[in-house]
Amino acid sequence: MPFHKLVKNSAYYSRFQTKYKRRREGKTDYFARKRLITQAKNKYNAPKYRLVVRFTNRDIITQIVSSEINGDKVFAAAYSHELKAYGIEHGLTNWAAAYATGLLLARRVLKKLGLDEDFAGVEEADGEFTLTEAVETDDGERRPFKANLDVGLARTSTGARVFGVMKGASDGGLLIPHSENRFPGFDIESKELDAETVKKYITGGHVAEYMETLADDDEERFKSQFHKYTEDDVEADGLEDLYLEAHKAIREDPFKKAEGAGEKKTKEEWKQESLKYKKKKLTLAERQAAVKERIAAITAE
Repeated sequence: MPFHKLVKNSAYYSRFQTKYKRRREGKTDYFARKRLITQAKNKYNAPKYRLVVRFTNRDIITQIVSSEINGDKVFAAAYSHELKAYGIEHGLTNWAAAYATGLLLARRVLKKLGLDEDFAGVEEADGEFTLTEAVETDDGERRPFKANLDVGLARTSTGARVFGVMKGASDGGLLIPHSENRFPGFDIESKELDAETVKKYITGGHVAEYMETLADDDEERFKSQFHKYTEDDVEADGLEDLYLEAHKAIREDPFKKAEGAGEKKTKEEWKQESLKYKKKKLTLAERQAAVKERIAAITAE
């Protein structure tokens, strides 16, 4: 028999399916996931933790997750909408909010493990690059809680908000292995980090600068973009104090809940909530009336 080369034709590729559904849908980077969850066999099934960071349009989701054979297990979680309990009402997806959410998660994890007193982290944010180190206790040396950063499909460009969460968690007392070259203020040529720039981002200084610039250059746009800030009397020069106070409050009580957060809604209340976003379908008579109104408006012009 002569050798026959199998040529995969278009019929083959039209039916070809990638092995994993989430890879096919572009939801999971399995190359990264494999390296984040693979544990050495001599660790005897010890959990390998990841700091999972995900951004939505309105919220920041941060979790400490470990992988088991039957799926992922969430050890602790913190969300940026919880920052309202600490006085941060606006800009819940910016860099400063990302830092505060990372700090909240770190303090929750350490409080849960009873390590919050041993690992205080950076008590007042200064923007300097630091990694949490082991401490000496009465029982001997205690190593910090370690987790690797899991950014999912997010772009890891310099100054990205995922690194704000990482910085907050690191300053909160967790050991997140990282370098300084992805923080805002890192100079590629000199290979040095400007700590003042990082601190400015942590305390919302970049937002304050933008508010002041917009107020001077385009007042209408400032009113439309920051009207919720102005309604609550939040001014550009007060943002730094607001974030620093929130950091202190997080350290005092990382499990604090906002007013009304513990109240459960009834089935009818949830139904009314969902109806807010449901578009009502118009009847034939209503559609015809709307067309007549538009024609009348055009003819009147």
